[in-house]
Amino acid sequence: MHKSVLLNETIKNLNIRDNLIYVDATLGYAGHSRGVLKKLKKGFLFAFDQDRQAIAYSDKVLSGISDSYEIIHSNFVNLKEELLKRNVTGIDGIMFDLGVSSPQLDNAERGFSYHHDALLDMRMNKEDKLTAYDVVNNYSLEKLIDIFFKYGEEKYAKSIARKIVEYRSNKKIETTLELVSIISSAVPEKYKRDGHPARKVFQAIRIEVNNELEAFSKALEDAIELLNVGGRICVITFHSLEDRICKKTFKKYSEVSEVVKGLPNIPEQYKPVLKIIGRYTPKKDEINNNNRARSATLRVAEKIRKDD
Repeated sequence: MHKSVLLNETIKNLNIRDNLIYVDATLGYAGHSRGVLKKLKKGFLFAFDQDRQAIAYSDKVLSGISDSYEIIHSNFVNLKEELLKRNVTGIDGIMFDLGVSSPQLDNAERGFSYHHDALLDMRMNKEDKLTAYDVVNNYSLEKLIDIFFKYGEEKYAKSIARKIVEYRSNKKIETTLELVSIISSAVPEKYKRDGHPARKVFQAIRIEVNNELEAFSKALEDAIELLNVGGRICVITFHSLEDRICKKTFKKYSEVSEVVKGLPNIPEQYKPVLKIIGRYTPKKDEINNNNRARSATLRVAEKIRKDD
């Protein structure tokens, strides 16, 4: 069963008030959405997800609490466009949980896990065309090295990419454990003792297949623009690349413009758009109960000025 990470901290920091509009940009298996809906006696929740399996499950869960919600089958990259279609031009709180949900990882057929054998897939949205199979078998050596370095921060990116290209010249790579075996043969034995040798490469391929970082960066900017003054944004990340994007974006909107820094009276249009509320990590108890929480970070900011 999927356990939502930093659930209480997120719900508390959203500062939910009645008659307002909230968004869960990453519905998953409804952990955070359920928490919001329970507190939202009047108001409305929009929840986004691209996984129909997760949507079907979550719809049952949420319908048992209230009917004040709508699930939108779409990637959060389309956040602004989808809300505008519903005549929503301002929101009062939004959360992102960027972890892959446990059922996705545990369902061997989805091809996310390096522990179970399955066809190479890794699509969050089964209707998308690009799969892990395409990346592994069709990307050039240079492109594989680039994504393993950039998205996996994998120090053996070059040797792993070379092994993949060498292997596929004789036979297409079709399954997850076939790929794991190739990765394992490309790294030193002592590296395998530090953790699973395929972890970072699988992360990199998953990010590439689902265009995760570009989508998140755009969605974060759109979310800040949509937030009403007093609205909160909560972002849970699980690796340094996502956290860096969040930290950098929050910093950009929470600092006084260089143009007027040091002036005794700062004109309204140069004041910060966001105020940083805090950064939170899971407590020991949560990590003991849910190993996937160990790398999570929650960042929270509040909108204090309307964008120009």
